[in-house]
Amino acid sequence: MYLTILHAAQPVDGGVARVVVDLVRGQRAAGHRVLLACPPGGRLGAEAAAAGAELLDWPAGRAPGPATAGEVRRLRRIVRSAEPDVLHLHSAKAGLAGRLAVRGAVPTVFQPHAWSFAAVDGAMARATRRWERHAARWADALLCVSEQERADGAAAGIAAAWQVVPNGVDVEHHAAADAAARRAARAALGLAAAGLDPDAPLAVCLGRLCRQKGQDVLLDAWPRVADAVPGAGLALVGGGPDEAVLAERVRALPGPCRVLLAGGVSDPRPWLAAADVVVLPSRWEGMALAPLEAMAAARPVLLTDVPGARESLPPEDAAASPVPPEDAVALAERLAGQLADPDLCAYRGALARAHVVRRHDVRRTVEQVEAVYRGVLPVRPLGRPGFRVPQGF
Repeated sequence: MYLTILHAAQPVDGGVARVVVDLVRGQRAAGHRVLLACPPGGRLGAEAAAAGAELLDWPAGRAPGPATAGEVRRLRRIVRSAEPDVLHLHSAKAGLAGRLAVRGAVPTVFQPHAWSFAAVDGAMARATRRWERHAARWADALLCVSEQERADGAAAGIAAAWQVVPNGVDVEHHAAADAAARRAARAALGLAAAGLDPDAPLAVCLGRLCRQKGQDVLLDAWPRVADAVPGAGLALVGGGPDEAVLAERVRALPGPCRVLLAGGVSDPRPWLAAADVVVLPSRWEGMALAPLEAMAAARPVLLTDVPGARESLPPEDAAASPVPPEDAVALAERLAGQLADPDLCAYRGALARAHVVRRHDVRRTVEQVEAVYRGVLPVRPLGRPGFRVPQGF
C-alpha cells in the first residue's frame, strides 16, 4: 500500500535537511507520494525536489515569535489541501506549528532532531519542557534518533509513544577514502595556498557555525594541539550565524596555529577525504549526521559526550570514547594524541567504515521509519470520509 507522506521541516540546512532529503529519496524509491512543506532558501527545498518531493511553500522562521500564529494557519491549509496519510514534523519549529495546526486529526510523527530545551536555560528551558509535555498528546509517534535522546525526553516528563530510529547515511555516496584519495583531496582543496601544510596532520570540523556545534571550544583547545603536533592544521567547514565571531577568534589565536575557515560547502566529501580526524565538539545533539558521514568515508571521529554520540561510535574502537562537552583541555589532549598517530587513525577509520555500513546504512533507516508510519496508521483509517483539520488555534 503506497502512502502520501507530508514532511514539514524548519530549519532548511544542516543535518536536518540531509536527513529529510535522504528520507524523501528512499520513500520515493519505494513508490510513495512525498510532499515537503518548508521555507524557501537553504539547501532543503532544491535537494528534496531533485529527490522527487513535491514542494509546498511554507514561510516560517527558525524561532517562535509573533509570526507563529500565521505560520500555524498556513501549515493547516497545506495539510488540509494535501490530505496526507502521515504528517512527519522535523525539528522543534515544525513540531510546534504542525502539532498546533493538526492537533491529532492526522496521523502525526514528530522528530525533534535534538530537544529544544537542551539549547536554552532557565525560564525558557522550563517553558519548552512544558510545551513538549503538553504537545506529546498530538503525536502518534515521537521519533528519536538515539536512545539517549528518548531517555532525555522521558526524564523531562514527556509521555509519548516513543520510537527510536538511528540516523543513517548513504554508504555508497559517502565511500571510503584511502591515502591516495586524501592526497588528491588536499591538492584539489588548495590547502597549501590556504596556509595549511598538505603533508601535515589535518583535523576537520564539519558543521553549522553556531553555539550548538561548539567550534568556539575547539578554537580554545587548538593552541594546545598545535604545540603538541607541530604543523597540524584545522579546517572549520560550514557557514552559520557565528561565522564572524569565530573568524575574529581565529585571527586572535597565538603563533602559527594554522586554522582555516573554509565556509559552507554543498558536498563535504572532499573535506572528509582530506582529514586525518573529524572532530565535532557539540554542546547538544540528537545523533549528529556529520560523524556518520565521516565514518562512512573511513575517517575516525572525536565527539563530545552528547546524546547519540556513544550510540553512533564503533563499540570495538576503544579509542573512540567521547570527551566531556565544553572541556577544551580534554578535547585538546585527545585530539593531539590522535593526530600524532596516523597509523592508529587509519586503523580506526577502517573500523568506523565497517560499523557505519553495518549499523547506519540509510536504506535501513528508511525502512525503519516506514515501519513507524505503518504502526500509526491502523488506528486512523486512510481516506476516511469527511476528514477535517481543526479550525481553531
